[in-house]
Amino acid sequence: MGLVAAGREAALRGAVWNHLTCAGSSIERLHRELSLHPVVARLLVQRGFAEPAAARKFLHPSLDDLHDPSRLTDLDRAAERLLGAVARRERIAVHGDYDADGVSSTVMLRRALELLEGDVVHFIPDRLQDGYGLRAETVERLHAQGIRVIVSVDCGIRSAGAAARARELGADLIVTDHHEPDTTLPPAFAVINPRRPDCTYPDKDLAGVGVAFKLVQALCQRTGRTAWLQGFVKLAAIGTLADAVPLRGENRVLAKVGLDRLSAGPHTAGLQALLETSGLNGRRLASDDVAFQVVPRINAAGRMRSADLATKLLLATRAADAVQARTLAEALNAENVRRREEEAGIVADARRVIERDPDIGAQNLLVVWAEGWHRGVIGIVASKLVETFARPAIVLSVDGEEAHGSGRSIPGFDLLSALEQNADLFLRFGGHRQAAGMVVDSKRLKELRRRLAAYANEKIEPQDLVPRLSVDAPLPLTAVRGELLRDLAALEPFGRGNLRPVFQAAPVEVTHGPHTMGKRHLRMTLRQGPAVFPAVAWRAAERRSILEQHRTLNVAFSLGEDSYKGNRFLQLIVADAVEHR
Repeated sequence: MGLVAAGREAALRGAVWNHLTCAGSSIERLHRELSLHPVVARLLVQRGFAEPAAARKFLHPSLDDLHDPSRLTDLDRAAERLLGAVARRERIAVHGDYDADGVSSTVMLRRALELLEGDVVHFIPDRLQDGYGLRAETVERLHAQGIRVIVSVDCGIRSAGAAARARELGADLIVTDHHEPDTTLPPAFAVINPRRPDCTYPDKDLAGVGVAFKLVQALCQRTGRTAWLQGFVKLAAIGTLADAVPLRGENRVLAKVGLDRLSAGPHTAGLQALLETSGLNGRRLASDDVAFQVVPRINAAGRMRSADLATKLLLATRAADAVQARTLAEALNAENVRRREEEAGIVADARRVIERDPDIGAQNLLVVWAEGWHRGVIGIVASKLVETFARPAIVLSVDGEEAHGSGRSIPGFDLLSALEQNADLFLRFGGHRQAAGMVVDSKRLKELRRRLAAYANEKIEPQDLVPRLSVDAPLPLTAVRGELLRDLAALEPFGRGNLRPVFQAAPVEVTHGPHTMGKRHLRMTLRQGPAVFPAVAWRAAERRSILEQHRTLNVAFSLGEDSYKGNRFLQLIVADAVEHR
């Protein structure tokens, strides 16, 4: 691996560039046997698909590639209990979560049970009134409504109290979840989670919706309705892309097949309205379309209002529901606008706190809080702080005696482990390595900051805080044309575990711009020889002077698309740029 030579002071991002390499013989073999562009063959080898059969399967996944759902511990037990409940007309409740993963899981499982003629309702907690996760009070409420089977989706793995209460009341609780289990599993009727220690399922990285999909897959297989999976996989793709799980194995199958189905249609009234108001109707959808247009709208409901707004939209299935669906979709749009405004204000407040107080900003883990910060957006704010300061961040909203927090991390730091090592600080917490939620006694916030910062200062090395950028391959701008673009598209969907490729070209001239776009971004035109492309550098406005001072650059970039007046065009997405020497 080589490192970029230019100093960080002359760089747009200041990242260390790691230039990836791989064996030329493997590249040539894929190029020859699969008729792939050599650059795309190289990318597949670097991603671990050097054998033609493995590469072909990665490029062309299908639902036939999915594992037998029975390999998940307790899944058969859960499926038989649900089919028995359907046959006996017992009331079933699907308990979800208020993010896009949880909402898509809830809608998918409820629709599957309804189509099987089950008596089913759903419940999604209100973020502000009910808090996160499956709770004993909710179990009591559902039981009082005649519910005899409760299925949690995307939550419940650490809800031992709720599981115990369900058992006391005689209700059968089925937990489906993907978060890290505690040392002891909840005493539920069935616990389906590929991460439970005694589960030998080969794919441990499913999103919550992926685990729910496996239960739906089993129900469809047992009832001869496997054709339904072509519809359900669209919801599975949305939840999988929303949760940013590694897009390998079954996650890639669900995401890619689901994107194909989302692009092809037809759709239910609710999904159609959501795509239309997101500006995506009739288009070939990519992962970014879902991640940056569809998912924020679904999440906005749970963040700013009630997740049931998004749930009702996606449960609107009939053509007769089209008018109502359009109204709900427009309401989601409005909530998303409000979410962005709220988020921007809190990010600005948090940055001021960090930059003005060296006792906060000098730590390897940032902890900030304030009264009145909207709990629905603090997770996004934490992500923005990680992006800005290249270190883990926890953001808390103080509400009287309790503070509700959300944390995000950097690749080299296990945030959940940090919380577990300081578990006595929290009233409740949960999550995984890169993201976690928590509730803290407000009186202990300073202690929380001090102890977590001390833990992170010990665990995180200075080099862990330096941004790093993996550059996949050199690529002259003159080589960016048809065959390459066609074969690159086959690598979609991009995301964690299959990142959008980053290429490097030099020397590249800035011929127009840079111009500030939307206060935070930069737009420009780049040229190398006869090749000229529009380019954008996201969240780089504060470093505009680098591009103004150094007009000839060594550029790291990805290939993306933009649109203007209905026309789509190729653009370069600048990941970093340094002065060309």
